[in-house]
Order: sequence, then C-alpha cells, then structure tokens
Amino acid sequence: MSRPSWPVLALLSLLFIAQGAAAQDPHLWLEKLSSPEVSEWRRGENDKTVSVLETDPRFAAFQAQALAIEQASDRIPFVRRLDGGLWNFWQDATHVRGLWRVASPASYDAGGTPAWMPALDLDQLSATEQKSWTWKGAQCEGRREHRCLVSLSEGGEDAVTVREFDLRQRRFVRGGFELPRSRQTVVWESADALVLAREWQAGELSKSGYPYVVKRLPRGQPLSAAVEVFRGSPGDARLRLRSLSDAQGRRVVLIQRGLTFFEWESRLLTPSGTLKLNLPAKASVLELFDGQLIVRLDEAWSAAGAQFKAGTLVAVDLAQALTAPERLRPVLVFAPTAQQTLQGVAGTKSGLLLTLLDKVRGRANLLKRERDGRWTSHPIALPEDTTVEISEASPNSATAYLSVAGYLQPPSQWRVDGSDPARARLLRSLPARFDASRLQVQQFEVESSDGTLIPYTVVHAKDMRLDGSNATLLHAYGGFAVSKSPSYSGTLGKLWLERGGVYVVANIRGGGEFGPRWHEAGLKTKRQQVYDDFIAVGRDLIARGITSPRRLGITGGSNGGLLMGVAMTQHPELWNAVEIAVPLLDMLRYEQIAAGSLWVGEYGSVANADEREFLARISPYANLRRDRTYPQAFVWTTSKDDRVGPQHARKFAARLAEYGIPHLFYEFTEGGHSADTNLQELARSLAQEYVYFTRQLMDR
Repeated sequence: MSRPSWPVLALLSLLFIAQGAAAQDPHLWLEKLSSPEVSEWRRGENDKTVSVLETDPRFAAFQAQALAIEQASDRIPFVRRLDGGLWNFWQDATHVRGLWRVASPASYDAGGTPAWMPALDLDQLSATEQKSWTWKGAQCEGRREHRCLVSLSEGGEDAVTVREFDLRQRRFVRGGFELPRSRQTVVWESADALVLAREWQAGELSKSGYPYVVKRLPRGQPLSAAVEVFRGSPGDARLRLRSLSDAQGRRVVLIQRGLTFFEWESRLLTPSGTLKLNLPAKASVLELFDGQLIVRLDEAWSAAGAQFKAGTLVAVDLAQALTAPERLRPVLVFAPTAQQTLQGVAGTKSGLLLTLLDKVRGRANLLKRERDGRWTSHPIALPEDTTVEISEASPNSATAYLSVAGYLQPPSQWRVDGSDPARARLLRSLPARFDASRLQVQQFEVESSDGTLIPYTVVHAKDMRLDGSNATLLHAYGGFAVSKSPSYSGTLGKLWLERGGVYVVANIRGGGEFGPRWHEAGLKTKRQQVYDDFIAVGRDLIARGITSPRRLGITGGSNGGLLMGVAMTQHPELWNAVEIAVPLLDMLRYEQIAAGSLWVGEYGSVANADEREFLARISPYANLRRDRTYPQAFVWTTSKDDRVGPQHARKFAARLAEYGIPHLFYEFTEGGHSADTNLQELARSLAQEYVYFTRQLMDR
C-alpha cells in the first residue's frame, strides 16, 4: 500500500483537527447558511437589537441624516470612458438598486450637472424579473468598446449572472453572451470570443470555492462547447483573468493562477496555449502600456543582471515575453522610497498614471516612456494631506480623472491632460456634509511592543480638552496589504465629529502603507504584532488624555472585524464599545467556512502545528471567558456574505449569550460582504452604528 502524499496528509490533518474542534462546539449548527432553526435564531437576535437601537429617540434622526447624505443629488458622479461616452452607475431615492447612464464628455467636462441618458435601470429590471439584482460592474470589449459584459448579483453575493449589453442600443443583446449564476471570472479575448473560469462541472471548484479551469467560448456557442485552455489545481487559492490593451491596439489575455493569496503563476494566452512568464511569485501584472507589461514586485527580483527591490514597478516587453517568456529583461519604471507605497496604476494614450502614498498621504505622477526606453516621472499638482485615486483612465484617451479627498476635505474630481500633467483642472467638488471649521487633523506616532513606531491620525475639535473625556472611535484594518489613508465620510462627520466625537485611524502593520515589508511583518504567526500595534495606539490615546477606557470605542470590518474581536478578548479593559462587522472570529474553523481557505497565506492553517497553536491563542471565539468582564459589543453581518460568511458573527454572538455577556447582534438579509446593496439599507446600518456608539461612549 502506497504512502499518502504530503498534500493528502495535510488535508487529512486539517479535517481531523476541524472535526475535533467541531465536536466541542455547541454552536456548530449556526454554520449552516440557512435553515428554519437558523432563521428563527436570527430573527430573535435581530428583534432584540432593534428593540434597543431602533427605539432609541436618536435613531430616526440619524437614519434620516445618513440617508440624505448617501442619496444627495449633488454627489460626484464618477465615470468610466466607453465608446466615446462617459458612463456612470447611480443610486438615489428613485433608483434604489441603481441606474447605469451615459453623458457626453463635453457635457460632463463643463463641470455642472451633465445631460444624462439612461441605459439600464436595475429597479425596473428587478421588478420585471422578480430578482433582487445588485450591480457588480461591467467589463467592455477593449477595441470597439460598445459591447459589455454586465455582472449582476442576487442580494450582493459574490456569485454573479453575466449578460452582454450593447452600449449604443442601450439594451441587452438578444442571443448574445449570457452566463448563468456562478462564482466566475470572464474577459473578452476578441469581439466574438470570451475567456472564462467557472464551475464547469459540479464541485469543480478550489478548496476555497473558486473556479480553477479556464475555457474559451466563441460567440453563438453553448457553454458545453467551450474549449479548455488552462487548468489549475483544486489546491489553488484563486484565479484571475485580465484582458489588457494599449493605445497602439495590442491586446493580450493574462491568466494569473493564485498559488496562495499572495503568490502567482502568470501566463499569457496564445492561440495555441499558454506561456508561463518567468516572474517572481510575488509579482502582479497590472497594465499593458506602449507594448510593455507593467509589473508590481512584492518581493525582490534579480533578472538580466539587474536588481529590483520589493515594492518596485518594472516593465517587461510584451513581444519579448511572447517569444522568450523564460528570459525576461525588466526595466525600472518607478522605485518608491521607504516611506512610499504604490497604490494605483493605469495606462492612458499619453502616459502611465500612477498614484502612491507618501507618509500615508496621496500623490500622483504621470510616467512617460522615452524613446531610449527610460521612464520619466512628472508630478501632478494636487491638494496636500489627501488620498488620490484614479477614477477613470483609458488607453483610448489622453485625458484621465482623479478623485481627491481628505478627512476634512470633501471629495473633488480633477481632470488630467497628458500633454500638460502638471496642471490638473478641478472639475467639481462635493459640498461639505458637516461643519469642519472647528476641527483639525493631527498625526502622531507610538512605539509598539518591538520598538517600531506606528503612525496614527486623530481628527478632533481644535479646542479638545486633554482630560480623557472625549468620546473616541479608533479604526484600523491591519491585513492583506490594505492601506488606510485619508478619506471623507459625510455620515462620520455629521453623526460623530460634529457632535463632539474624535476619530482615529491607526496605520498598523499588516497593511500596505509602507510597502511589502509593512504587510509581511504581520503574517501568520507574526500576527500578534499587528494586535500589539493596535493596542499601543489605544493606550497612547489614553496616555495623552485624548480619551479614557470609558470613552474609547473601536470599529472594524472583515479582517478588521477579527482585529476587533482580538482586541476585545485580549484587552477588554481598554474599551467601552466594540463594533465587529462582517468578521472572521472562529480562527480554528475559518478554513471550513465560506472562502476561508483562500486566506491561509495571511493567517496560516490549523494543519500546521505551530500555526494552529498560534490561531488557538488569538481566536476570539476560542478565547472568550465566562469570568471576564467585556464591553457590550455590537456584532453584525449579512446573510448574503459568501466570502467570509455570516457564520463567524453568529457563533460569536451565540457564545456571548451562552456566557451571559451583554451584546447586540444584527444580520441583514442582503448586502454581500460589502453590506451596501442599496442606500436605504446602508443608512439603516449607519444609524444603528452611531446610536450604539453614542449610547456607549457619549451618554452619561
């Protein structure tokens, strides 16, 4: 009898450990996504929370103010350039699910209210088809641009239905491409062929629930006629498809096989198969510009006699990659400093648009490729102390649009012309949603447990008293290289800052604020460092007299929800309010729930003894204690979250109830992982949130 392979042994080990944990878990039944028992439990918990938060005399006013802000008609309509028009997806009181519409560039660039023409009304479509359709975006054919694949989700889940839409006719294409509901990724190979990955056969998904088989589907053919072009492995983390094109008409389909969440095997699709690019595992192809594949390196790379540091942007010639993919000759495009990190990259007709963070403040440059192959950088003058994002850029236009916002600076939109990048033009600004005249922003640093300085930003009243009496919200994320940079929130300002509250954002490790090293400092068994960073910021706020444990609350979602759970269980004495949104909390079973196994590269696996020991030490679900005093937490999730899943939040709330620990729990029935299917539900969620924080931190 042959010995099982190591992957098989690891899987058996994982199943054995998971079964052992499940045998001791009285709340395992709440992991079932839906059942009469689960529905009854959810209704009971929701009713209790509604009776507390929504009967509060402030709730109705908070909800009305939040809805007015979220549905305001003077919001900036961010656009996408397609087929000569500027397209926008818009939600308001009339279009609750949303309206896809188009305006001419001349009308839009005039700076006032554009002359919009409706194209796709999701409220009307949902009523006609009796579906709760949620917009998940549109992917358009790169050369002609008038045919798009519209992705629609029922209730906000990651699984989507895909239909072909004609921009010129402004309707779905009769007999066009249509892909039934699935977790799927799809791109255009040409005007008459798609490349897609989905669950082709029942159960043909990776262990994290994502497709790994890629096929080519010609126009007019059924799904059964699609031809396989690449097959990954059931053990893969995920798979990405990109259709890249440049201003000169080149186009290539890129298949990126996720070996882990952060490591990739990149391949170019050709008519006869695929070509594997000899790139580092931690490298991502972002764009095609002037015949060059633009690659971000998240690890150091030595190639063709040159050395490139982690965090660098390089270019690889597409023609050379197609003929000799194993002997790539990268050229430096941009090298950030130790205080900088790349954020966004997009190609235009005149240059490569790049945004970055510099000491957690936004910058933008236009990079140009000179005739000798060198790259030159041209800074774009924009307001300071903000975050800069690329809102629209196309290889078919020299014009691009940037979004600029700060904690106290409402979002504004800037038009950049590639012929004169130094002179960006302000097009429109969002009116202020709250009075910021009495407020100011300060940045501080605190030493963490290992001596590293952790920056954090405080938004507060100019006359704030340092006597510990200020109701304060501390927010962080701390994972997946996600950077927390200045942002403007009208509801935060109106419902919290304007009423005397303080808001704090901590740039803890695990994030991407200072490049790959900042992220990797908190991976797997090093993750306690992330939590130590957060605790250090909380203690420093108290030491400075900004707040006190009685007035200090913390808030985070998803991976940030895990951070909140750890902070609550490790140091309950520091906080009086803990908001835990769409979280991971049972870290001994997270690989068995929803897409959890996708994140082993971030958290580690219970199949590894050292990593299991660490996960057991930090898992909030495993570390609640009957004999400890905790602040009353507000835990919420959504039934349609098929990424993290509602199971973590449910079980944590059930254990709190089991131990007699006061808590609030709410589960929305729609919303997906982002919990923002429509603006009415978003306003309700925001009102619940700020009533909770007001009761815990501001009330006597």
